[in-house]
Amino acid sequence: MISGVLLDLAGVVYDGEKAVPGATEAVLRLRDVGLPMRFVSNTTRSTKPAVINRLARLGLVVTEDEVFTPAEAARQWLARHGRSPHLLVHPNLVPEFDDLADDLPKAVVVGDAGEAFDYRTLNAAFRQLVAGAELLALAPNRTFKDSDGKLSLDAGAFVTALEFASQKSAIVLGKPSPSFFRSALATIDCPDARAVMVGDDAETDVAGALQAGVAHALLVRTGKYREGDEKRFEPAPTATVRDISAAVDWIISASAG
Repeated sequence: MISGVLLDLAGVVYDGEKAVPGATEAVLRLRDVGLPMRFVSNTTRSTKPAVINRLARLGLVVTEDEVFTPAEAARQWLARHGRSPHLLVHPNLVPEFDDLADDLPKAVVVGDAGEAFDYRTLNAAFRQLVAGAELLALAPNRTFKDSDGKLSLDAGAFVTALEFASQKSAIVLGKPSPSFFRSALATIDCPDARAVMVGDDAETDVAGALQAGVAHALLVRTGKYREGDEKRFEPAPTATVRDISAAVDWIISASAG
């Protein structure tokens, strides 16, 4: 039986500024049947308030405690470990870190910096790492679906470059970090064995959730999905479905079992 749902956002609920067809209605169906859900996004180009506002424009009213982002996890990590951020992130995300102390030992925070990824910024981050900074990866995704509908490089390649050069391993804060999935489930008091994850990334969303102990993970054929993705990573999806509407059909059926 299913008693909690984790939903990815980009490529599952929305695609750019538009809802994936049927997505708004699908999320509302989960609310109607009383299934608690959490939105677990690896977005590193938008602040949490911006994500909530985007959902509101699509007709989905969600609260702050329903949305989990890597930037939020990074803030918590920095506070726990007494570190100040050296940011290599998209300009849109910088406000998430504006109020943090700047006079503590550093941690390099890497997200999808877009055009800000260049030799100067990467070398500045590298120098912080060899000087003793920790390396925090907001997300290790390989690709994302860009505004032109094609795949573009995500932050994972740049994280790997910094790991190679500095000989340090990144601490991953977003998906597929097990703690990211578990922290979201903890807020709805849902055990791993009764949870389901829905995503369009077979590696970080689906295999990541299953490796973290989530009982089920559904791969949707929207967003960044490409034919054959369900066979490229292990563990394989519990099911591969057309879109979030079909995923909700599967979830409601399983929750009634």
